[in-house]
Amino acid sequence: MISANFKPHLLMPYKDERPAAYADRVGHSLAAFTAPEHKKRFGQYLTPLGIADFMARICTLSTSPVRVLDPGAGVGILSCALFEALAKRRTDSLEIQLDAYEHDAQLLFYLESCLEYARQWLLTRGIRLKYKIYPEDFVLRHAQTLDNPPRLFPAEDTERSKYDVVISNPPYFKIPKSDPRAQAAAAVVHGQPNIYALFMAVSASLLKPGGELIFIVPRSFAAGPYFYLFRERFFAMMQPKAIHLFGSRSDAFGRDEILQENIILLTRRADGWFTLPDEGKVEISFSEGVRDLQARRVRSLTTSEVLDVRTRDKILRIPVALEDEDISRLVRSWTGSLHAYGMDISTGPVVPFRAVAALSKSGEVPGTHAPLLWMQNIIPMGVKWPVNIKDKEQYIEINERSLPLLVPNRNYILMRRFSAKEAARRLIAAPLLAGDLGSSLIGLENHLNYVHRRGGSLSEEEIYGLAALFNSSVIDTYFRTFSGNTQVSATEIRAMPLPSLELIKEIGKRVMLFKQDAEKIEAVVADLIPIDSHPNPRNANA
Repeated sequence: MISANFKPHLLMPYKDERPAAYADRVGHSLAAFTAPEHKKRFGQYLTPLGIADFMARICTLSTSPVRVLDPGAGVGILSCALFEALAKRRTDSLEIQLDAYEHDAQLLFYLESCLEYARQWLLTRGIRLKYKIYPEDFVLRHAQTLDNPPRLFPAEDTERSKYDVVISNPPYFKIPKSDPRAQAAAAVVHGQPNIYALFMAVSASLLKPGGELIFIVPRSFAAGPYFYLFRERFFAMMQPKAIHLFGSRSDAFGRDEILQENIILLTRRADGWFTLPDEGKVEISFSEGVRDLQARRVRSLTTSEVLDVRTRDKILRIPVALEDEDISRLVRSWTGSLHAYGMDISTGPVVPFRAVAALSKSGEVPGTHAPLLWMQNIIPMGVKWPVNIKDKEQYIEINERSLPLLVPNRNYILMRRFSAKEAARRLIAAPLLAGDLGSSLIGLENHLNYVHRRGGSLSEEEIYGLAALFNSSVIDTYFRTFSGNTQVSATEIRAMPLPSLELIKEIGKRVMLFKQDAEKIEAVVADLIPIDSHPNPRNANA
């Protein structure tokens, strides 16, 4: 739906205006008249010119003819920027063939106008452009390409692998598993998928061997259980070559007020690449946003330092500074884990809307009620209860129906499952001592995770040591190298390497003296887990 003030007026190009600059002006004009509800429905946030130019420049192909796929074309700014980059790179004759998909009918006229202007602009420079616009859903059209797993050795060029380069800013929104697109792309779907991952998977399957995929996407696919099947499929055929991380959550798509941690990803199709002796290099770069993109910090890492395909989870890490790399290497060298130490992590069993009859703003503890802890009750190294927060009842009634939702009041490490978008730390953990809240039972709301010992109890040294470690800059830096999510899953904590249990206990013994003194606790961790230079990845120079 377009807002009532929308005027279907097409801006005219300036004399000899760059095609990408023209598409940017058209897109900016449309965005001003498009209702937020319409943008949200299509997940359509048009690419700024600076990002489009950067994405086009990192393409390394110079073949002719070159077949291009733009699976979520918008008004064509990415395709136009790529045309310009290809034209600048090649001095002899060049032919470009583009297939552009756009499911939003409101954009089709403007997309065709921008591509037609690009065709004429290129023709004056001796370059031929042939384009075809497909006004249909890209995923539904090509999801059958995911039916068979990728082969170790690539096939010859077929209908299933026909493009030299795919460039895209795909739509971003979650879809239910019942959605026809999720069902059609079931090979890469687990849990509630995000549509952008389906665009990436289908696009990869349409590339020729050696073809390049250039996407700007949220970095949420890099880790976590929801994207496990996608990572397994995608990285079986696509080799990472370059990754750019934007530090600001709001700068990349600032004109649409999008808060999302984005990356630009360049990968090359090479089925079975991880079996080759030469693993190759990945260029890692970082900028706060678009304005400092040209002054970005760049470094080169081996592929295995960024992605270890031999592990089950196939987590993609993005160490943007030397300190990140050092810490990531240190943490990955640890051989301990929660399971190795007889511990586990679970999610709080109280789902408020299902237990509303048992929740209360007041109660008798101990006696008829137990304390109910929410995410807001947890601060670094501390539990505050009760607190006065609207719609966050602090008590849960003890009765036959609520008993299965309550846990024994033992020694736990409580962790928030979500962090604020710009929080200083992604992980927020607190030790809870048995009996601290004056009740033998406690309620833990579903936005909390809690670490416990299977069939036993954690010692005080263990809960203080682990809580201090989870709150430390070491673990925060490590966690940020692979996760841009505000959600912290139990799966990620369960898989996190840990130092020796003796070291954890030693940390615990020392920090017990300081309770919630963040600076002193951080100093203890830094003393026992020394890093050559104190990590601050947002300010460090690579």
